[in-house]
Amino acid sequence: MPTTTLSLIEELRSITKDTEELEGGFLIGAGYDGASRLGYLKFLDVKNQRIRFYYDKSGHRPYCFAKMSPAEVKQRLMGKEGIIDVVEVEKKDLILDQIVKVSKIIASDPLVIGGSPKSVRNLIPAYEADIKYYENFIYDLGLHMCTYYNIKGKKIEPVAFTYPEAVQKALEKSLKEAGPGLAEKIKEWALVLSQPFPEVKAAGLDIEVFSPEAQRVPDPKKAEFPIISVALVGNDGKKKVFVLKREDVVMGEGELPSDVETLYYDNETDLLIDLFNALLDYPLIVTFNGDDFDLPYIYHRATRLGIPKEAVPITLAREMALFKHGIHIDLYRVFSNRSIQVYAFSNKYTEHTLHAISMALLGVGKMELEEEISRLSLKKLMQYCYTDAWLTLRLLTSGNNLVIKLLFTIARVAKMPLEDAARLSVSNWIRSMLIFEHRRINALVPRKEELEKKGGASSKAIIKDKKYKGGFVLEPKPGVHFNVVVVDFASLYPSLIKVYNLSYETVNCPHEECRGNGIPETTHWVCKKNRGITSILIGSLRDLRVGYFKSLAKKMEDPEEREFYNVISQALKVILNASYGVMGFENFALYCLPVAEATAALGRFAIRSTMKKAQEMGIEVVYGDTDSLFLKNPDPEQVRELEMWAKRELGVELETDKVFRYVAFSQRKKNYVGVYPDGTVEVKGLTGKKSHTPDYIKRVFYEVLKILSEVETEKDFERAREEIRDKLRKAYRQIKNREVPIEELAFRVMMSKPIEKYQETTPPHVKAAQLLQKRGKEVKPGDIISYVKTVGGLGVKPVELVKPEEIDTDKYVEYLRGTFEQLLDSLGFEFDEIMGATKLEDFFFM
Repeated sequence: MPTTTLSLIEELRSITKDTEELEGGFLIGAGYDGASRLGYLKFLDVKNQRIRFYYDKSGHRPYCFAKMSPAEVKQRLMGKEGIIDVVEVEKKDLILDQIVKVSKIIASDPLVIGGSPKSVRNLIPAYEADIKYYENFIYDLGLHMCTYYNIKGKKIEPVAFTYPEAVQKALEKSLKEAGPGLAEKIKEWALVLSQPFPEVKAAGLDIEVFSPEAQRVPDPKKAEFPIISVALVGNDGKKKVFVLKREDVVMGEGELPSDVETLYYDNETDLLIDLFNALLDYPLIVTFNGDDFDLPYIYHRATRLGIPKEAVPITLAREMALFKHGIHIDLYRVFSNRSIQVYAFSNKYTEHTLHAISMALLGVGKMELEEEISRLSLKKLMQYCYTDAWLTLRLLTSGNNLVIKLLFTIARVAKMPLEDAARLSVSNWIRSMLIFEHRRINALVPRKEELEKKGGASSKAIIKDKKYKGGFVLEPKPGVHFNVVVVDFASLYPSLIKVYNLSYETVNCPHEECRGNGIPETTHWVCKKNRGITSILIGSLRDLRVGYFKSLAKKMEDPEEREFYNVISQALKVILNASYGVMGFENFALYCLPVAEATAALGRFAIRSTMKKAQEMGIEVVYGDTDSLFLKNPDPEQVRELEMWAKRELGVELETDKVFRYVAFSQRKKNYVGVYPDGTVEVKGLTGKKSHTPDYIKRVFYEVLKILSEVETEKDFERAREEIRDKLRKAYRQIKNREVPIEELAFRVMMSKPIEKYQETTPPHVKAAQLLQKRGKEVKPGDIISYVKTVGGLGVKPVELVKPEEIDTDKYVEYLRGTFEQLLDSLGFEFDEIMGATKLEDFFFM
């Protein structure tokens, strides 16, 4: 065994050993060591930038509960190995609103509780048996993830923090405005969320693998082919590219920054061992799709080459790949999270590729290649690999480390390790937060069948496949409306959950005296005796965001302080905006349909009541949707009066969201064009802004928007209508006469998987890709296929292979129609009317 391999094993053992003393460690991860049968915690040693391990010293063991006597449990589990003890304990049953005696089943290993066909949860109706062991470990110790602790021997103690004076004043104001039962929780959240973020030494990692077949993506489990290049780009300024020399590959040319260290290898094993040593310098490694490809490939390739597993710093879990010595963040998983995409990044990206996300957020994308990776010269290969690793690190650290700070905050709220917070959905974040609170108050987490007994929906869904009636929509008044003020409810559903005490145990509670406290338009009622656990958690987070962090983000003079509070506010927004939806999501651990229905019903009640009040005040409401109203020509005093009324009568905050110079509505809800006083145009729900729209039609669309942006009066609007009519007739003629360059008619769609994986259906871009493949061009996942609609054959062709006479002009006219039909509806036109019925003389003399 080479000395380098032995030293690597020793280094890994040294890093993962137990820590007895640590000042100001940042709690960043947790897990279970199967060999020692101990839970452990991962702390970032901020000073030395190393991960330090702390193994349990409390005697904590895996467990679950059962609503039966210890004797009955023992009878049911007779002969079951791994049961250490069964003891009777008292727990709060929130649904029954009483203390109940249950059996606590203590086991020697997590697999005894759950995870195998003969585990406890498959033998008896167990409670809390689906909670991961290390989650229980965190909950039972009452630990707040991504906060600071001192380790002193066997004890873990939180580091004490105090607030700056300005922050303390903002908190006191927030506490005064808090409802009953919320003040203490707000203080607790503020203490956890206001802790400073640490600097973390991190590196972006990317690998390139040889493939003998152009269209074949190497299987990471088999790892048959060599790793030909690895790039490691650190935020400490170190940049390394490891490359494997091959006899048939020339050095060639490529452009790398002068500070990049290039390392050449004749032997792949040496390359990997040097890579592993370099990785140990970083407590945080970030990849893009590292869970599914990079790390599994490295792991299996290393073992295939005979490198001892003890020397490989990677472990593979069921759905993720981890580092023994540190933390692994897969940014593909982060940016694919719908809640993060929508609420943290406002849908700035729509495709989940490294190129698309980098272009949207950084303004720079992947390096374009003219040949397959396996045929690149060494320098070009290194440039390509380096660029991907550099982009990956930039996505994590750009905007003053925005993404990592966002993840730290989510982990704090969710009470889960950073690696879980970066991979799991918002429903899992909320689940973990709620279970932590159950454990804190010694409450039993209910089983699914108990929640189902709370009842079903009592309203009829309007939207297909929905289980209950959703938000209120006032159909827009078609046409153009000048001076429109949009008011919306700040965090409407979280506000309703707080104000109306909505939670699984409070909706349809067991108290007869509460039945009179009904929810409008439903048969449900809400408890008047106890504050609900969801109401407390969501309500306190909502108050803290709106009254504390959001206001501090605006008020603080120091740019870094403003950015700090803004990041926290954004993270809370991500979680709060999903808090209502998860209650009606069947796979959510605490799914309770009456809670979701009650929230929606109260939302309809709030917006209808506000709309009625506005009309009584003489304000015309031209559109309403779920949590917002479009008010035509109100004066500022009327808006202020309406906001005060909503706060006083409904207990929710109404605020001015937008002011439009004018709005043009179609007859289709949620579709409109709004023009702000500065001429900025907002398009809502209209097809022309979709990313895959051909450039020509997109350009015409934005030219039409420019015309609309210049409208100041109703006379201007009439003139704009005629100008738009002429522009669209011209576009129609150019398409029909085949005067538009082929490239400008191209649809551009990404290949999300290999061609051979499209078996059930073959979308147009895949048909075009198949034609390219037949011509010998490599097509792989992530490639953008440019194709046009054609007459005959497959109906599509790649841009490279099509002739002008093959363009299916009728299809493009239909796309032009589809793009503008909704907009024209807002302007009082019909598409066919503009086209003038396509008479022959009109066609040639337009």
